[in-house]
Amino acid sequence: MTNTKPHDEIERKYLIAMPDRAVLAAQDGAEAVQIRQCYLSGGPGGRLRMAVSARGTVYIHTIKKRLTDVRRVEYEREISAAEYSSLLEYRDPSLNFIDKIRYRIPYGGLTAEVDLFSFWNDRAILEFELDSELQQPEMPPWLHVIREVTHDHRYTNLALAREVPMENLSQAGF
Repeated sequence: MTNTKPHDEIERKYLIAMPDRAVLAAQDGAEAVQIRQCYLSGGPGGRLRMAVSARGTVYIHTIKKRLTDVRRVEYEREISAAEYSSLLEYRDPSLNFIDKIRYRIPYGGLTAEVDLFSFWNDRAILEFELDSELQQPEMPPWLHVIREVTHDHRYTNLALAREVPMENLSQAGF
């Protein structure tokens, strides 16, 4: 299986109004990926992800270390289906699975990653991986950004596996 060296992940995250899937799919270079992920306790720790796209199914084990709200050190490796099944034995039962469809869309020299979660029908998350912590991505005009949530720890995937924020978006200025 593929092993990668640890690398820095620099990311900004935005709460957005639920976009039209047809609009997302129609963007040049758009790719949809069905993702199921869970978190491990004991064993190797970290996160397990199964990602299914038109290219096939990939299994990934990831360990991240937070440096700042924007920067993390990430160690990620592709694993076999058998290793994935074996590692599922270490799934943290206190955390929910996260099921989402991720649209990866090239935009403004970056990739907009739009996550549509199974537990929301009125909002989604937009992420951009960046080259520096100070970089501000250009927002696609076909998305409605409610606010940046990079510094709001309730919107990390790990936090969403614990508890899903269900704030009233009309009170959030939307």
